[in-house]
Formats: sequence, C-alpha cells, structure tokens
Amino acid sequence: MAERLADAGARVLEVPVIEIADPLDQGAALLRAISRIEEFEWVVFTSANAVERCWRHLGGGRALGGVKVAAIGDATAAALAGHDVVADLVPERFVAESLVEVFPDPVRPGEAQVLLPCAADARDVLPNGLRDKGWRVEVVEAYRTVRPTLDAYDFASLEDADAVTFTSPSTVNGFLELAGAALVPPVVACIGPVTARAALKAGLSVDIVAAVHTVEGLVGALALWAEQEGAPDGGR
Repeated sequence: MAERLADAGARVLEVPVIEIADPLDQGAALLRAISRIEEFEWVVFTSANAVERCWRHLGGGRALGGVKVAAIGDATAAALAGHDVVADLVPERFVAESLVEVFPDPVRPGEAQVLLPCAADARDVLPNGLRDKGWRVEVVEAYRTVRPTLDAYDFASLEDADAVTFTSPSTVNGFLELAGAALVPPVVACIGPVTARAALKAGLSVDIVAAVHTVEGLVGALALWAEQEGAPDGGR
C-alpha cells in the first residue's frame, strides 16, 4: 500500500501498529484441525494470514482433497492462488456478512462441518451466521495480532500528516494505543465498513470509506479525495 500511495503522489509515513504472532497454543489446535481436514465440507479463509498459517501444516493444495474453499477478499483469494488453490466462493463485498449471505445451505443441517481458521480477536458474525444456516462451525485460532515495540519511533513526525489509512479494526486500536488520539491526522480513511465502525466506536470521525474493500480501493478513494479537496498546504 505504501508503494501505491507513493505512486499516487503521497509522502508516506509508515507506522507499524500491529504484529502477526503465533496463537497462544503455538498452533497446536490448528494442526489438530488440519489433520482432520477430510471431515470438513468447507474451509473458510478470512485473510491471507490465515491462509499462510494453515499452509504451514497443509504443505500443498492437494492436501485439501475434496474440501471446498471460501475466501473473503481478493488478497485472501490471491494468497490461495499462490498455493495453486482457486477459491470456490468469493463474495462480491469483502465482509463476513456478505459471505454469510451467499454461503450455501448444508445438505445435512447440524452435521456438515466448516473449518474457520482466523485471528484470535475475529468477529463472531461469520461463525454465528453460518451456524444459523445449519452448519457446524469449528473456529480455530490461527494467529494473533499484538502490539509491536516502538521505543525508537518518532511519533512527533505524525504531526505533519494530513491523512491516516486504517486497514482493520486492530490497526485503529493499535494506533490509538501507541500514538494516542491527539496524533490522529485530520482525515481518516478506512478500507471498509467494519474498520470504519471500529474507528467511530473509538471516537474518531471517518472521512473516507473505500467502496471496494481492498488496498487498491483504499488508495483510489484517498487519491480521489485529494483530487477533490486539492493538495494540502505545503504539498504534503
């Protein structure tokens, strides 16, 4: 995203506010679930991070056998494609609610199983929605988002920023915990409605929400805002 923003004419300040870490059990539950992969009719991936964590245990796309695969978002589908797997289902809108809407009903309600490897702090919308449809959903913690150590980071440099981009609720919360609300730039741009709701809940005003919930969509929305509003003072 930093490269795309720079190509669009922005001066980019990168602030790492989350790190991807192993689950608390070091992946033991995920390994157990993957070893029973043939018991599931579907595996649902909500992020590229979940894909990569699972492939540590799968080893190859053929290990999925006849299990169908759903992915939320182009980036997640691209991560699967990197392992020679074409997602069977990708919703038009890259949010959990949209996947629930288009997910098929089970032939054997109450028996058919879905594996959902996800972040430790993932929302309950997806598993609850699939259960309401009659699926048995096994939620497995594949990774955690944690706060990085930024002792040497110069947060004062953020005072000149005109806008901030948030790509997930965890980046909203991480920024506020590490930098504080006083250093939030005047314009807040969010990758989609879930992130925007997290920002609003945290007390921020949201100026931009990407219509297409991808990095490209967010960069495009921010570039359109800059074009409509004009270059900020000082050309930042």
